[in-house]
Amino acid sequence: MPKMKTHSRAKKTFNVTGTGKVRRYKAFKSHLLTKKSKTRKRRLREGALVSSANIRLVKRMLCMK
Repeated sequence: MPKMKTHSRAKKTFNVTGTGKVRRYKAFKSHLLTKKSKTRKRRLREGALVSSANIRLVKRMLCMK
């Protein structure tokens, strides 16, 4: 049986914490930033955790089971 390959985008996008939670970055921070408020942009800088509904899918993309 061949080895499973890690999803290339997923390994660049998600980080796994020490406790096994998956960290992600927030969307809408790449362009058209002039119309967004300072507060909104500052809040988008913070990381977030992947929701429990998607955690299984993300861990599978990272070949973690």
